[in-house]
Amino acid sequence: MSYYDITVAGVTRSLPIIQIAPNLAIASFVILGDCELVTAAAPEIAKRLPEVDYLVTAEAKGIPLANELSRLLGLPYYIVARKSIKPYMKTPLTDEVDSITTQKTQTLCLDGKDALVIKGKRIAIVDDVISTGESLSAIERLVEKAGAEVVAKAAILAEGDAAKRTDIIYLEELPLFPAE
Repeated sequence: MSYYDITVAGVTRSLPIIQIAPNLAIASFVILGDCELVTAAAPEIAKRLPEVDYLVTAEAKGIPLANELSRLLGLPYYIVARKSIKPYMKTPLTDEVDSITTQKTQTLCLDGKDALVIKGKRIAIVDDVISTGESLSAIERLVEKAGAEVVAKAAILAEGDAAKRTDIIYLEELPLFPAE
């Protein structure tokens, strides 16, 4: 197996390169459970964010970052767009997304109570990695359906062509790889 070494906010990780399509491989970056990396990266992202009322992330890999950013920014609550409608949700908002890592269409859901909370508020969408931007766009549509304003889009890494975008905040670039 091949690996790609990356340093983010002074923390180095060796990422396994995983084939995800016949001609495409990615360096697998997973922050779930990686307290050291999340707590190093979050302050660097927080410095770059404009004033926000709430953070919104997609289930599940962006949750640790949203939690740590919320703590640093003094925000008592963040919103998670879930990957399916849950029984507790009342009048959920939904949108579909085709992500590079899931390789199939998914539905993202915003609980109706969360939609009411963010209505008229300034929102930063946060995630671990922005690649094709499909998940980011789906969350942005959900936030806008809720009547909120997206004022920032941020991630720890920008993968592939996402690193050329000028509308996102990110700490490091992550290349795409040809399949082995």
